[in-house]
Amino acid sequence: MSKTVRNFANNEQEEENMTDIKIISEDQTRMARYAKALGHPVRVYVMQLLGSQSCCYSGDLSSELPIAKSTLSQHLKELKDAGLIQGEIEAPRVKYCVNKANWKEAQDLFKTFWDI
Repeated sequence: MSKTVRNFANNEQEEENMTDIKIISEDQTRMARYAKALGHPVRVYVMQLLGSQSCCYSGDLSSELPIAKSTLSQHLKELKDAGLIQGEIEAPRVKYCVNKANWKEAQDLFKTFWDI
């Protein structure tokens, strides 16, 4: 589904003359979401670290980074909400891995974008 912009004619019957112009595709929306998630150096680092190994526990990540655990948690949440990583609870820890299907999609979307 594409997002639309409403274009109104300048007359008394604006609603009757309304047209929908599709300007943003689903691919553009997904690419923007991935870009937002990668928009902080800590999140880029986390993706590179997770990409270099099969998985990593949250405690191991917090020992790797000189940031508060709550800050790391926010960064992990952003990456997870974007679908770039997935977390599996292994009480009392959480194991994080790259979501390979979504990471591949992000790579493909960005490659297409950079080939413009």
